[in-house]
Amino acid sequence: MTTTTGPAASNMASAATGLAIRTEHLTKRYGTRAAVDGVSLEVPTGVIAGFVGPNGAGKTTTIRMLLALAQPTEGHIEVLGIPSSRPEDYLPRVGALIEGPAFYPGLSALRNLEVLAALGGIDRRRIDPLLAQVGLRGRGGDAVRTYSQGMRQRLGIAAALLPSPALLILDEPTNGLDPAGIQEIRLLLRDLREQGITILMSSHLLAEVEQIADWIILLNQGKVAYQGRVDALLKGQQTALIVGAATPDELRIIAAVAREHQYESELGDGNLRVLAPASFAGTLNQRALEAGAVITELHVERSSLEETFFSLTEQPTINTSITAGTYGGAQ
Repeated sequence: MTTTTGPAASNMASAATGLAIRTEHLTKRYGTRAAVDGVSLEVPTGVIAGFVGPNGAGKTTTIRMLLALAQPTEGHIEVLGIPSSRPEDYLPRVGALIEGPAFYPGLSALRNLEVLAALGGIDRRRIDPLLAQVGLRGRGGDAVRTYSQGMRQRLGIAAALLPSPALLILDEPTNGLDPAGIQEIRLLLRDLREQGITILMSSHLLAEVEQIADWIILLNQGKVAYQGRVDALLKGQQTALIVGAATPDELRIIAAVAREHQYESELGDGNLRVLAPASFAGTLNQRALEAGAVITELHVERSSLEETFFSLTEQPTINTSITAGTYGGAQ
């Protein structure tokens, strides 16, 4: 569903609070089950905020409450500094793409956007620049049924941008895209951030979130497991030194040096993985040289967002390369 609302208003409220989104003890119950359980979160203005969590964590339910599509059981919401009791005051400044873009397939992209602009009372002169901005210049006259999935996603973002929003909420914007399509969306979102638009992006592609997001909110079982800057989350996570040498014998010498300093290591395919902080690199290099081994390669390996995610949610880390698509569906 593509949600667009009326013309944009000023961004004074968001600038005053410094927060695009704030919730306190937000709760949504269905019967005895709490889909969202006492969630207090903040999204600063001017960031791309990744919104991640396993299946059933409460992401989609939270997004629906932010957009006034569902009412909280308990708690408080402010969007752009305005309480959710007055959604008519902030929804005109919010663009959203949730549950996939829905368009008339037989109509052109241009005509689809004209219909949405008319419904929202938006100046249609915004349409051509938006089509160019999302990379659809020259394809606006083509029927949407001829579009690839990536083109439909970009058209959905164009529709969400019609009201000149201060806040853009996207639910799985790269879902079903190939690597080229994902890169196109990534570049587009970075460009929108540079224009001062705050973006809340729900995604199950953790590697993509790690590349693009400044801020991250991790939900688990309806509660906030972490929120804050991505770099702060990854800082201090387990690191390893990946060490190369000319011969296996030298690698064994380096492993012995690491053991002397109480650091374990693992021999791999032509290199050594030393479970040690980055600060140990200089000492390892010097002590290895003194022991007769020359390090030919040395770089730091840090825990990825995916590994940190599994650690925080206590989920198994086996086969993480194929489980990345299993914990981000509708909640």
